[in-house]
Amino acid sequence: MTKLESSSLVEEEQAPTLDNTTGTAIAPPKPYKKGVKDGGGEAKNGEEEEECDVEAWDTLSKSFKQVQSVLDHNRDLIQQVNSNHRSKIPDNLVKNVSLIREINGNISRVLSIYSDLSVNFSNIVQERRRVKNGGESNLENTSNES
Repeated sequence: MTKLESSSLVEEEQAPTLDNTTGTAIAPPKPYKKGVKDGGGEAKNGEEEEECDVEAWDTLSKSFKQVQSVLDHNRDLIQQVNSNHRSKIPDNLVKNVSLIREINGNISRVLSIYSDLSVNFSNIVQERRRVKNGGESNLENTSNES
């Protein structure tokens, strides 16, 4: 995370997160510093720099983590369905009906998470454009409603 202190950028360390599928550490994103450009050139000394949109990144990250969790659970359910199917035991085959229903429900949940992500991300982009053009921010109001 980057904070502005006394007109200078100060970097704060973020702990890496773990990838649920591989168990490997994922480094947090480095702040994207976009220099204010003059006619397509590089940022000049003394000009302000923008940092990446932490709120947008957090929205994406949170949604992707939710989706990954649901997909990991579906993988476990699919493995159980396969095991039950291979066993050919009637009770296990009956259990597969509810497991498959749960898998279908989870797929709907993933779809809903992605839909919400799209709406939230779009709202953040629109809000940033409005603020950039001199309007007031409404994100505090909308984020408290959900």
